[in-house]
Amino acid sequence: MRRLFPVTDMTAADAAAGDREWSLDELADAYPYPEGDGAWLRANMVSSLDGAGQHDGRSQPLSSDTDMRIFGTLRALADVIVVGAETVRLEGYRPARAREAFAARRAAAGQGPAPVIAVVSASLDLDFSLPLFTRPLVPTLVLTGAAADPERVNEAGKAGAEVVVAGDGPGVDPARAVAALAERGLRRQLTEGGPRLLGQFVAADALDELCLTVSPTMTAGDAQRIAGGPPVAVPKRFAVASVLEEAGFLFTRYRRI
Repeated sequence: MRRLFPVTDMTAADAAAGDREWSLDELADAYPYPEGDGAWLRANMVSSLDGAGQHDGRSQPLSSDTDMRIFGTLRALADVIVVGAETVRLEGYRPARAREAFAARRAAAGQGPAPVIAVVSASLDLDFSLPLFTRPLVPTLVLTGAAADPERVNEAGKAGAEVVVAGDGPGVDPARAVAALAERGLRRQLTEGGPRLLGQFVAADALDELCLTVSPTMTAGDAQRIAGGPPVAVPKRFAVASVLEEAGFLFTRYRRI
């Protein structure tokens, strides 16, 4: 692993770091959340060189071992992981687990042993018998709209999930979702998609940071991009915060301007 940006004076330690696997602490230090009490929404996605966010409906074929280590590190830094219902179904989401390697860091930050999973779903068409709902270390949240089916809301509650209303109609308002989570003390927010959910956050101008792995792969085909949905009127501008590289993979981090 080596750091390409920001450029700093090269030290012996920096040179050595380019020839070895970074520790989890080093990775965590490379992805800090900003200080303060306000909500900060970070997205973590992977894309092929030709813009595909998935292959055969899943992101894993575009990934690497180091990408998965960064994936786990970003999870361990977050208060809450926000994910769309379709991604829960496709990727087989399980509860977040406590990791000993991050226990001291989380305790020092006033965090619980593991991040909360928050599932965004207008229809609540979810399998509430999954371990994500029945056996999480911390209760799973379900973000939905005020017009959600009361029977499905009741089923979610029986499974142990907490339903959070973040919209006046059947759907979820992205900005209200961010605010509702922050009101629960979950200000360090991470979304892992899918593309439709990320597109909604972008359209609502609610995304603060994008951690994008550029995979040295080409897929062709008609795979979805990392963000879907209708286009925004004016493209959102982000500034590069850092770039790491290993084995041709670029691990980039952009923040809103």
